[in-house]
Parts: sequence; structure tokens; C-alpha cells
Amino acid sequence: MPELPELSVSRGAGEVRDGGVPVLRLRGLGSARLAPVSLEIAAGECVAIVGASGSGKSLLLRQIADLDPGSGTAELKGRDRAAMRGYEWRRHVVYCQAEAGWWDDSVAAHFADVPAAGIIAQRLEVSPAKLQAAVRELSTGERQRLALVRALMLSPAVLLLDEPTAALDEAATQRVEQELHRFLEQGGAIVMVTHNPAQAGRLAQRTFRMRAGALEAA
Repeated sequence: MPELPELSVSRGAGEVRDGGVPVLRLRGLGSARLAPVSLEIAAGECVAIVGASGSGKSLLLRQIADLDPGSGTAELKGRDRAAMRGYEWRRHVVYCQAEAGWWDDSVAAHFADVPAAGIIAQRLEVSPAKLQAAVRELSTGERQRLALVRALMLSPAVLLLDEPTAALDEAATQRVEQELHRFLEQGGAIVMVTHNPAQAGRLAQRTFRMRAGALEAA
């Protein structure tokens, strides 16, 4: 693969001013299949990444989550990722993959506070009763929304979302987007992969396009 140019972006709607520390800072983060990316994301900012399937969008999310070998650095509120254990980083920088993993047959086993999770689930038009179901009894859309509930229950600083509404109808998509706006209003930051340009326009302050492993401004 030919050498890819590095994208360096720190200005825009989410620009960090007056010496403030961004929630998430990437410096030359990349891999053999992903061009180095330098990016700063402020509190309350959503950055959207669009592009064709297989272009490297999910690879970037996995690099940010520290799931794949790579190069470069990442910081959370000024703290270097290298100074944190992997599970600690992923507790604050939560990756919601397109197909969420479930490690127990019971939905409730995935939530430390089931009643609190039920409140968020209800806002996403998922019946709280579904938290007492078996995972196999959930529809694809219910699994997707409850995976988001699971992530939000961790009170993360950053959400890494891979096609968060791909399995949802228009009404459920609207509810999810409302919940994401709520998260942003509370000071969280989002990096979101989406095939839906309209969704990027509704949620994101900045949008980038991934082409053959290289991120570029859209």
C-alpha cells in the first residue's frame, strides 16, 4: 500500500480555544491500513465520518479504542492513553460496534443498575421489560439500542459509534439522535461513522470522508 498523507485537523466548530484541553486528542494515530490522523474534539462536539464500505472508517474507531496495533498517540482530557490500562481507556472512550457483543444469555446481566437502564431504554422506545428478556429474544434494532444504553450507563467521556441507527426505522432513529444530543449537551464527545449524510448533518459539527484508509475533510 502506498504511503498515505496525514490529516491534521484542529480547527472548526469544535475548536479548542483559550488554552482549553480537548476531550479527545489524536496525534498521528494510524496503522498499516490507516493514514495517520491528528484531530482534536471538544466537549459537546460530534464528528461524523462518512465513506464507502471498506474505506477504513471502522479501522479508525478501533484505533481510537486501542483495539488494534498501530502508531501515534491519543489523549483523554490531557491524559496520555499509554498511561492507562486498556480496559480503563475503553471505560471512558466507549466503542459501540455495528454488531454489539453480548457475553451472557440474559440482557439484565449486562447492566449494573437495571432500573436506571430501563429509563434510558424507554426514551429509546424499548420497553424496560426487554431488560428481563434473553438476548436471543431481542430484535436486531432492540439489541442495537440496548447496546447504546449499555454504553451510556458507563457515563463515558467519548462515544465511538459505528452506524448507531443502521437497523432502525425513522421513529427509532429520531429517538436515538435525541439521546445523543442529550449526551452532547452534558459535555460528552462523539466520533460517529455513518452512511447517512443527513444524520451527519443533524448531529455533527464537522464531517470527514474516508477514502482508501485516508481521512479528508468533507
